[in-house]
Amino acid sequence: MAFVTTAEVCDANQDLIRSGQLRALQPSFQIYGRRQIFSGPVVTVKVFEDNGLIRQFLEEKGNGRVLVVDGGGSLRCAILGGNPVVQAQNNGWAGIIVNGCIRDVDEINGCDIGVRALASHPIKASKKGLGEQRVPLNIAGTRICDGEWLYADTDGILVSHIELSV
Repeated sequence: MAFVTTAEVCDANQDLIRSGQLRALQPSFQIYGRRQIFSGPVVTVKVFEDNGLIRQFLEEKGNGRVLVVDGGGSLRCAILGGNPVVQAQNNGWAGIIVNGCIRDVDEINGCDIGVRALASHPIKASKKGLGEQRVPLNIAGTRICDGEWLYADTDGILVSHIELSV
């Protein structure tokens, strides 16, 4: 989706919006990382105040994918920090969406990757590895499934059943 804004995608795909095949997340996310525009196939993870599964995924080759993490919206600790984001950047992930908090903001903002999260928090999460992988998520009023496509820019975040072109 090089240089095509989410607003333009919405304007060009009104039928997909009406049918629910193209959905916009409610605007509750802060923008982090140097890559403000990113897109890719979705990989889903559901955790709560634990980042073991997140780290495990980001150790894999990203191949332009976007990791979408439902952290339950917790604002009590950060489930993503600088080290895993650096690893994600180096492994070719396009972006990470976190329904929860991050930390090490300065380090993350220096990385060439897109990150969206609710807020930052200095306390780190546990590393027990608890959670679910590749399950449907409900984040910011939107259902997101593993294998769907995500498009993010400074206007917002879109999710589609299919890869889009304008």
